[in-house]
Amino acid sequence: MSLRVRSVAAAGAGLLRKAIPARGWRRYAVSTIVVALAATGTITATGALPAQAAHVQAAQTAAPAWDNVCTVPASPKLAGFRQGKVAVAGDTAVHYVIGGSGPVLVLIHGWPISWWEFHTVMPSLSQSFTVIAFDLPGLGNSAPSTTGYDDAAVATILHQAIGALGYGSQSISVLGHDLGSNVAYAWARLFPAQVSREMVMESALNGYGLEDLKGNSFHFLFNVQPSTVTEGIINNRKSSDAYLDYLYSFDVVPNAITAQDRNVWDGDYGCPANREAGYDYYRAGPQNSTFDTTTNTSKLTVEIGAMGGEDSFGGFTAQSFGNVDSNVHTIIAPGSGHYIPEEVPTFLSTCATLFFSPNPPAQAPAGFESCLP
Repeated sequence: MSLRVRSVAAAGAGLLRKAIPARGWRRYAVSTIVVALAATGTITATGALPAQAAHVQAAQTAAPAWDNVCTVPASPKLAGFRQGKVAVAGDTAVHYVIGGSGPVLVLIHGWPISWWEFHTVMPSLSQSFTVIAFDLPGLGNSAPSTTGYDDAAVATILHQAIGALGYGSQSISVLGHDLGSNVAYAWARLFPAQVSREMVMESALNGYGLEDLKGNSFHFLFNVQPSTVTEGIINNRKSSDAYLDYLYSFDVVPNAITAQDRNVWDGDYGCPANREAGYDYYRAGPQNSTFDTTTNTSKLTVEIGAMGGEDSFGGFTAQSFGNVDSNVHTIIAPGSGHYIPEEVPTFLSTCATLFFSPNPPAQAPAGFESCLP
C-alpha cells in the first residue's frame, strides 16, 4: 500500500469507526479506496470474483454503440405485478410497478439501482399490502425530473404520482433504501397527514450525519463533481459497468447480488442521461441539507423503523433520523451489508410486514422483536 493510500485510509477510519459497526466500516473504507484507485487508473481490478468478471466481460461485449440516442432496456417483469407510467409535474412520467391488495405500501429505491432491488420482497409484501414500487425520476424507466432532484422535489413528484394512481386520499406507508430513505423523510415532512409509517434503510440525513461520511467514501465525493469530471470519466458503458460493479461490493452476503441484478442495473444506468440524473441526486446535497435543517422546527411524530445492516450502517440510521423524528425504532438487519433487500430478503419482508401491519401481533417471532411498531 502506498503512502497516499495509507493516508486516505487513516483519514477515513475515525468517523467511519464511530458511525458504522466494526466489520462494516472496514469493508466500506476498503471499497472506497479500491473505487478511487480504479477511477484514476491506478488499478484496473481488485478482488473481483470470477463470476463478476465474466458478467462485466459479457456486458462490455454486448454494449450498444455509444451515441446520444440511448434507450434504457424495458423494465423486467415480476409475476403478479403490473407496470406502467403515470404523468405528473408537467411532463415527468414516473414508472411504477404495482400488485397485491390492502393498505398502500410505497417502495423507494436507492442509487445506483432501481425498483428491481425490491423484487426479492415484493411478492411476500403483496400478500398483506398494495405494493407500489417506483423508479425515481430520471432513473430506470422514469422520465427526467422537470423540477429538480432534491429530496423535496422528488417527494412531491411521488406524492403526485400516488394521487394520479388513485391513492391520494389514503394513508400510506413508505419503505425507502439508501437515498430513497431521504426522499421518504421529505415526503413525511411535506405531507405528514398522508404518511402513517416509514421504514428507512441504510442512510443518514443531510445536516444530521450524512456529511460525516462524505470525506471517507469515494462515490460521495466523485458524484458531486462537475459534469466535466464525473460524466467525463464515466463516459461509456464499459466504465459505467466497472464503476457499478465496485459499488455492488458493499454487500457482505456472497452472491446476494446476482448476475441478473447486475444486468438489470447496468442497463438502467447504461445511458448518459440516467447516469447524470443519478449524480444530480448527490449534487442536490446542499439543498437537502437546507431543507432538512430549516424545516426541523419541531420533530415529526411519524413512526419510523430505522434499519441498518449489521455489517454496514447498523444503528447509525436510527441515530440520524432521531434528530428529526420523536418516534424512531432501531432495527438491525442481521448479517447484512448495504443491500438489505438482496442480502436478507426473508428478514426484511417479515420485519416490514410486522412493522407496517395495521393490526400487529402482541408478540413478535423470535428475532423480530424490534420490528413491532
